[in-house]
Amino acid sequence: MPHVIIKHFDAALTAEQHAELSEAITRSVTQALGCSPHAVSIALRPVTPDDWHSSVFVPDIETCPQELIKSPDYSAV
Repeated sequence: MPHVIIKHFDAALTAEQHAELSEAITRSVTQALGCSPHAVSIALRPVTPDDWHSSVFVPDIETCPQELIKSPDYSAV
């Protein structure tokens, strides 16, 4: 039962963009984990730029590097 949470800066996505993102993530998760698409849930969680460091970077990236399958390179942004 994979549950994917995407934390991101606020973005105005259309219904079509939501559907495309959902389909792409679901396809990738089911291929990688061998689960049914019906088992996948996905949440979008907007985070303000001012809160990114304390709400995302420290608890999810800095504190748990062993869980990352891709690390950010903020210098390239």
